[in-house]
Amino acid sequence: MEFSIKSGSPEKHRSACVVVGVFEARKLTLAAELIDKAANHYLSDVIRRGDMEGKAGSTLILHDVPSTLCERVLLVGLGKEKEFRDKEYCSAIRNAVNALNATGAADGTLFLTECAVKKRTLAWRIRQAAIIAEESLYRFEQFKSKKDEVRRPLRKLTLAIERRNDLALAEEALAQGLAIASGVALARDLGNLPGNVCTPGYLAETARQMAHDHALDCQVLERTDMEALGMHSLLSVAKGSHQPPKLIVLHYKGAIAGTGRGKGSQEKPLILVGKGITFDSGGISLKPGLEMDEMKFDMCGAASVLGALKAVARMKLPINLTVLVPTSENMPGGAASKPGDIVTSMSGQTIEILNTDAEGRLILCDTLTYAERFDPETVIDVATLTGACVIALGHVATGLFANDEGLARELLHAGDEAQDRAWQMPLWEDYQDLLKSNFADMANIGGRAAGSVSAACFLSRFTKKFAWAHLDIAGTAWKSGAEKGATGRPVALLTHYLLKRAGKLN
Repeated sequence: MEFSIKSGSPEKHRSACVVVGVFEARKLTLAAELIDKAANHYLSDVIRRGDMEGKAGSTLILHDVPSTLCERVLLVGLGKEKEFRDKEYCSAIRNAVNALNATGAADGTLFLTECAVKKRTLAWRIRQAAIIAEESLYRFEQFKSKKDEVRRPLRKLTLAIERRNDLALAEEALAQGLAIASGVALARDLGNLPGNVCTPGYLAETARQMAHDHALDCQVLERTDMEALGMHSLLSVAKGSHQPPKLIVLHYKGAIAGTGRGKGSQEKPLILVGKGITFDSGGISLKPGLEMDEMKFDMCGAASVLGALKAVARMKLPINLTVLVPTSENMPGGAASKPGDIVTSMSGQTIEILNTDAEGRLILCDTLTYAERFDPETVIDVATLTGACVIALGHVATGLFANDEGLARELLHAGDEAQDRAWQMPLWEDYQDLLKSNFADMANIGGRAAGSVSAACFLSRFTKKFAWAHLDIAGTAWKSGAEKGATGRPVALLTHYLLKRAGKLN
């Protein structure tokens, strides 16, 4: 879809549809007031008759409003003005885009972006509007022989600003929002692909294509490379599958040493690690059959870090970013790892595999050790790691664990800014005893109690040499039921964090 930024009075906009807001108690936004005045109180008459009460989530389409140049005016309910905050703004944008797309209008002008949101800048409002608009119009239909019919879909969206002086700022925010939205769309596409298409080899080819498109450095480590490095923990997960494992390494180099800008390679990189289990049967510790199809989403950590990298490359941020994706299937078979097996990780630490369905930490731990060679500034891993995190936090917040409080605060703030929130969980030494093994340095599970915490404690044993955070997205990476599909989270959180690190977040 095409986007643009414009300023001007709403009644003078020549558009298929102009979108304005109405608060409860029949309070018009400024843009709605200007249309109402030009139309001799046409809007207020409609509202007075009770056709629109301004309740959050409500919409009303009006045709041929007098003294306007637009074909339609879409009224969007904003709820109570005193309660209009981040969440309400984002919901209003989403409702507006969905309603606008349903009208058959080819283009629309959105004046909701002029609505003030407490503690949020114009750049934030524009960036969020672009992200939400693209997410609302996203469809995954490449395997359908008949596409869902949309009556003349929306092709152009103009975001309105009050002052022409803010045009440059708004244009930059729009570019950022569209870059983030493209990263979210990539993550959703990869997550939604079936396991027979999105294999470790497919992810590797996706990485190579990204490297070609965005001038990145790309290396794909094969099984023999990982054997030479001693990555026996990672390799143990792939033993039951016919699909060979891969370790994908992508480098984006946008910073010059000492300046934080321009092209170069000397600044310490920020590293993102994404769990890439393209299908998780549980291995010998086989999962129940019900909803096992959703285990194609077990590579959403990998999808999200690739999506974040795409957004960073499109924005040309002045940072160095390295993305590491360990990817494999976890399948049962005659060669598969068995409960009770002991493997030696790349770090030299030994692991007793008590449950082959706790495989994500086994591929991540070797990758975290591999990350040491890049002398990183920070390392963030993203993984659909534990069902326990879903029990703890549901499907609203991503679980956040960190060995560095400053990094944890940055990620929490980025999640709040992005409306892609996380919640910090404990990583206290007290929990480490859960991983005791009689036969190896550690077990790969710690029992039912504090399952997400013990998983993070396991990973923490491989992160002693750098500042590290772990995002458990098991509850936020996809939706089940009628809206089944990948969400693209936490691409927005990650990119807002990286924008802030690059000094580009207004």
